[in-house]
Amino acid sequence: MNGIASTAAVTSGRFSRIAGTGGHLPGRRLTNAELADQLALRGVETSDDWIVERTGIRARHFAADGEQCSDLAVAAARRALDAADCDVASIDLIIVATSTPDMVFPSTACIVQQKLGIAGCAAFDMQAVCSGFVYALTVADSMIRSGAANKALVIGAEVFSRLLDFDDRGTCVLFGDGAGAVVLQASDSPGLIASELHADGRYVDILCTPGSVAGGLIRGDPTLKMDGQAVFKLAVGVLEEVARSVLVKAGRNEADIDWLIPHQANIRIMQSTARKLKLSMDKVIVTVADHGNTSAASIPLALDVAVRDRRIARGDTVMLEGVGGGFTWGAVLLDY
Repeated sequence: MNGIASTAAVTSGRFSRIAGTGGHLPGRRLTNAELADQLALRGVETSDDWIVERTGIRARHFAADGEQCSDLAVAAARRALDAADCDVASIDLIIVATSTPDMVFPSTACIVQQKLGIAGCAAFDMQAVCSGFVYALTVADSMIRSGAANKALVIGAEVFSRLLDFDDRGTCVLFGDGAGAVVLQASDSPGLIASELHADGRYVDILCTPGSVAGGLIRGDPTLKMDGQAVFKLAVGVLEEVARSVLVKAGRNEADIDWLIPHQANIRIMQSTARKLKLSMDKVIVTVADHGNTSAASIPLALDVAVRDRRIARGDTVMLEGVGGGFTWGAVLLDY
């Protein structure tokens, strides 16, 4: 399939590199058992065993009433700035990947900019659902390598709990809220090595939230809808394909991958992807058990967890890959 690809040209002399990571989860942690008890009050039957067997999820975090997507994003961003030893005033680009913005407009990125106390730099949202962080990171890398930016905050942040239909056990048990962020800065040595982005609008209906706002009213259904079998089948195929394509562009192979960080949607998808890439699950960063599916936040959250527990160290080669509604997918290979 055709797609947008980005490779760090060895002759350019200008690259981008991750300087620091950050993550944030809302304070309310909801286990499967607690969620099952709440759903039972609605006549919806599920259990911890049922959820774990099908997804690998054991708990998720939900934002409190009044806690916005931008609040989660700012908390993650501040941790990334601290890790990078970076003054917020030096940031000249903010991209927030989200499907759950604070409002229709302005962008959540502009609200984050306001809450961080800076002004003037470019700030915009990226909407590619669960692939959003990979899309945002690729765009930020391109802007830095072109000279349009020097230091970027790239954030994935979601409050998916507000899109869920709690009468649909096939979807409401899957998702959680959270945010992850990186500081991406210009470097004279390659950090992001290669990336590739794809979308196929023929599959818009298999994962969507079809509602909209018009005339002051909600039109259509504002809750998440998913054809789980169709999503699973498509995700497994495209994740292998895009990972191999990015490796070819980078001039590397599966054995060069120290760590794989896939979108944290379902343990079975991650296991299948690792198997197809001939990678041991020991090389896969897995946070889905504790976070659930946090959409665009899942990859940067998992990256931050693995950096802070020192599994990922400087010089390690990391493959990030996401897949989500649209249908969108993409991958980034980087030397951390």
